[in-house]
Amino acid sequence: MSDFIVLATAEDVAEAAAAEIAEALRGGARSLVLAGGTTPKRCYELLTELDVEWGRVAVLFGDERCVPPDHPDSNYRMAKETLLDRVLPATVYRIPAELGPDEGADEYAEVVANAAPLDFVLQGVGEDGHIGSLFPGHPALHSDGLTVGIHDSPKPPPQRVTLTLEAFRDAGRVLILATGKGKAEAVALARRGESPSGMIPNARWLIDRAAAGQ
Repeated sequence: MSDFIVLATAEDVAEAAAAEIAEALRGGARSLVLAGGTTPKRCYELLTELDVEWGRVAVLFGDERCVPPDHPDSNYRMAKETLLDRVLPATVYRIPAELGPDEGADEYAEVVANAAPLDFVLQGVGEDGHIGSLFPGHPALHSDGLTVGIHDSPKPPPQRVTLTLEAFRDAGRVLILATGKGKAEAVALARRGESPSGMIPNARWLIDRAAAGQ
């Protein structure tokens, strides 16, 4: 079963997440999978201030929109500006999603296979309970392998590349962040195992009181 830890505020969630990631990297984790979105962004800013030997770390991504890497919607660009340019990990494997969902997924599957098993995965959650670009009821939830191309995401842009549920489940540690009352329904769905984010049994959740429905 997933573990849900409730903290007071969104800032507390970001601080706890950054501390947990830094501790894991100091403890020997060598691969770190990042997410896009507003909740992880603050975590990245705080992570830059913590003591980590980034020269030992390979960074990957849980999903990417099919846009160029310098596009405002790019998860890579957000992580680059808030974290990667400031800490300089040994290797950064961005998802080449600008090649399109199918080629991007095929190319990235090799990268993930070479890095597997992934040591530490950080993800946010959508209001509908999606994780990465795995959306409720979408056929991609049943994909085999490590990556899958999405052509029809219910959230724009429609074309994306994402890790599969299998890849998330096989990771050493999965940390999911949820903050704000807009995420309360997503947290409730996950607690019941009724959303993609609730289908990762070993996940640990850090949520604030608003997302907990308190």
